Amino acid sequence: VQLQASGGGSVQTGGSLRLSCAAPGRAFVNYHRGWFRQAPGKDREFVAAISVTGGSTTYADSVKGRFTISRDNAKNTVYLQMDALKPEDTAVYYCVADPAGIYSDYLGYDYWGQGTLVTVSS
Repeated sequence: VQLQASGGGSVQTGGSLRLSCAAPGRAFVNYHRGWFRQAPGKDREFVAAISVTGGSTTYADSVKGRFTISRDNAKNTVYLQMDALKPEDTAVYYCVADPAGIYSDYLGYDYWGQGTLVTVSS
């Protein structure tokens, strides 16, 4: 069972993208979900996370006010709306899932999808 991230691409500074992370069937529907990113030569960085019901969200300070995480449990999909993109947002973005809670440490997540590349040019 895999998480499938999509929606990456190339945009200019100030542009927007929406990432999606789909899971097959009802897999991960009762899991907390989130997004991490990793830029070339840098460590993995927490971006955002959302609780099972969507009632609780948390963001990294670097994206707060620009990115919005949401989920549609009927479609078993989590989204990351990214607005006002900056060159420093350039990275491979990974979706994650865990049954236990929302964490900002990547070690807290048991399930990872493949990444989708976001490139922001100045």
